[in-house]
Amino acid sequence: MGVDRRTRRRARAGLLTVAAAGCLVLQSPALAAPGDGPHAHNITGLAIIIGLTAFAVILSLIHLGERGRWTKRERELSAALGALRGAHDRAEMLLGADRQIVVTWDERGEPMIEGDVSLAFEGARAAGGAPRRLLAFGTWLPPADAELLDAAVEALRARGTGFHLALWSQAGSSIEAQGRAVAGRALLRLRETSREQREIVELRETLDETRRGLSSLAGLLDAIPQPVWRRNREGGLAWVNQAYVAAVEAPSREAALEAGTELLDRPAREEIARGEGKVPPGAWPSRPRHRLSAIVAGSRRMLDICETGIEHGRVGIAIDVSELDNLRVDSQRQMNAHVRTLDKLTTAVAMFDAAQHLIFYNAAYRDLWDLDPAFLDGQPTDGEILDLLRSQRKLQEQADFRAWKQGVLAAYRAAGATENWWYPPDGRVLRVVTEANPQGGLTYLFEDVSERIKLESSYNSLVLAQAETLDTLAEPVAVFGADGRLDFANRAFATLWRLPAETIAGRPHIDAVIAVCRGLAPDEEAWLDIRDAVVGLETRAAVGRRLHVVDGSVLDCAAQALPQGATLITLIDVTASVNVERMLMEKNEALERAAKLRDTFVHHVSYELRSPLTTIIGFTQLLGDETVGALNERQREYAEHIMRSSGSLLVIINDILDLASIDAGSLELQRDLIDVRETIDASVRGIEDRLTESEIDLSLDVPADIGAVRADGKRVRQILFNLLSNAVGFSAKGQRVTLSARRTASELVLAVADEGRGMPPEIAELAFDRFESHPVGSRHRGVGLGLSIVRSFVELHGGRVALETAPGQGTRVTCTFPLVEPNPHLEAAE
Repeated sequence: MGVDRRTRRRARAGLLTVAAAGCLVLQSPALAAPGDGPHAHNITGLAIIIGLTAFAVILSLIHLGERGRWTKRERELSAALGALRGAHDRAEMLLGADRQIVVTWDERGEPMIEGDVSLAFEGARAAGGAPRRLLAFGTWLPPADAELLDAAVEALRARGTGFHLALWSQAGSSIEAQGRAVAGRALLRLRETSREQREIVELRETLDETRRGLSSLAGLLDAIPQPVWRRNREGGLAWVNQAYVAAVEAPSREAALEAGTELLDRPAREEIARGEGKVPPGAWPSRPRHRLSAIVAGSRRMLDICETGIEHGRVGIAIDVSELDNLRVDSQRQMNAHVRTLDKLTTAVAMFDAAQHLIFYNAAYRDLWDLDPAFLDGQPTDGEILDLLRSQRKLQEQADFRAWKQGVLAAYRAAGATENWWYPPDGRVLRVVTEANPQGGLTYLFEDVSERIKLESSYNSLVLAQAETLDTLAEPVAVFGADGRLDFANRAFATLWRLPAETIAGRPHIDAVIAVCRGLAPDEEAWLDIRDAVVGLETRAAVGRRLHVVDGSVLDCAAQALPQGATLITLIDVTASVNVERMLMEKNEALERAAKLRDTFVHHVSYELRSPLTTIIGFTQLLGDETVGALNERQREYAEHIMRSSGSLLVIINDILDLASIDAGSLELQRDLIDVRETIDASVRGIEDRLTESEIDLSLDVPADIGAVRADGKRVRQILFNLLSNAVGFSAKGQRVTLSARRTASELVLAVADEGRGMPPEIAELAFDRFESHPVGSRHRGVGLGLSIVRSFVELHGGRVALETAPGQGTRVTCTFPLVEPNPHLEAAE
């Protein structure tokens, strides 16, 4: 229809062309005449002829063009028909290749069924040739599958909704139902998939089993402590286990794979890659091929790397051999140390291998037999060494040397250690111990016991001599063994406790011995302590107890632990010393009571003398001031003597009262901030008269910035007065007394030094004791309380006193006061 339209359009175009040509001829001025003549008909005919000729030409051209197009079109249609036929044949071949049925519904809704109807049920073609029964799905499908397929086909035909169902026929076959719309038609394809289903199930089971195996393998690889990895064809990490993740300190497996974190550095990986060609692909090496160092979890470790190629890459494992390497080094070091130790032993050691060749000897072995080192280094056999020793007459003579030698070499076949005694001709005694080596062979130990045998003989003689000596002692002595039984008792012990000789010979237990001794010395506690010292389970220490015997004697019992668990018990009669001690104690108690009585008397007398002495001093001052009348020169001199003697006596009484207060703990310091320089000046003013009278020069060494300290000013002045008085009293005319003061960050140091005769050490030790006065040829007289008062007051301040003196070198007394506030309850030492 399209071709006819194009032909008519072209014919109409040709006619129009002819008409146009005729018109042009008629309108041509060359052909026109002034009037219509006989040539008008000729011109018209010529125009018609020309138009017809043009039309014929055009029509011929159109015909030729259309003919070529129709020929081309015919060839295209023939080719399309051939392709369709081939496609139809292939479709039929494809349809017949599988056991399947194809149902197609055309525009009128008529189904066309193609394929093997026996797929649904057998005998469908034989039963009247009605394949349309196939569409009665309930006849060959279970009700549920039939309803599902009916609904799917209805939706496909109505709305073009495709579906894909897996059905089971009543005969038990697996049916795949697939529906879709094709070119406006509904198409249903039914295909049996029983064989494929079985294959799929089998493949799925195989896949599940493989997955479980891979999961178990992955779990096992995650559980082992060695890093394991798998690489792809490009050499990148494809999988790693948890040990690898921990080794590279990655947060997770995925992070390690994503970052491509390598356990080994590039040189190590290149070394592994170079060695990869030495092992056939897929063949796991029988031993580690590479030992490399790497950083594992932050520390450098030695790793044995095993990596081999597989079909899709490479797999590898790293085994940490750091400990093994350390153990190997330690083992070698210990072996070398053992060799050095054995070489220093005095016991001769020689080791032979399973072939009886010498493999080791120490210096003691070489010196024992005086053998040539070159001969020993040549690894001679045991028999050759024995033959050489026999030829050099270093072995004892044997009646049958061959039999003796075979007996010695039989130790190579012995199951355990053997021990023999060799007696070389030089008089030595050798203890020979042979021990089998774990790797085969034998180890000889040659111990020279000659000295030990001599010492044992001497020891036995010495023990007998000691036993005889102890037996003759006057003091009772007994020795108990580690089992608590009596091993030895001398005659004095048996006589003291009245033990029969047969009882001692029967080695009685300590309990039996104590049972006998308790009748003569009934001291339960002492005997229990002695028993514990002999058989106690705790630490065995020396025990000393005193026993009182019923006859009045006193014994000191001492239990001393001996080696090997033995115990020595000695008894000493201390009756005489106890009696003397008792007398001395009674005398000491009497002396203490006398001293206490003396102190009480002195304190009482001091208090009683102070009141009348104060009265005497007062009346003497009245007389000296001549208040009651004028005095002559002699009376005034007597009054002065009375005043000075009364003052000295008052100082002594005050010192005694101060010491009594210190002893009673009732003296308290009145601490205040005192100026050190003013205190020193006040003390000097109190002794200026004595300095002038004795012609003694006083030198003060006090810094101007000595400052003030917190102390009892009265007691400090009393300390300095007593020290200056002693210094003046022990100095000769014209000598110098020096008073110095120094202050540090924590202490104030006051020192008084004189140039007197000094004191010997035995007197200096007693200088601070009370009532110890030693003039030592000087003019000083006193009751010996000055230095004692000084020490007491300094110690009350928390300080200390030091005395430096020597005969002919003078005396220096140093008082050190702490600047830190001391404990107010601190008492002076008595």
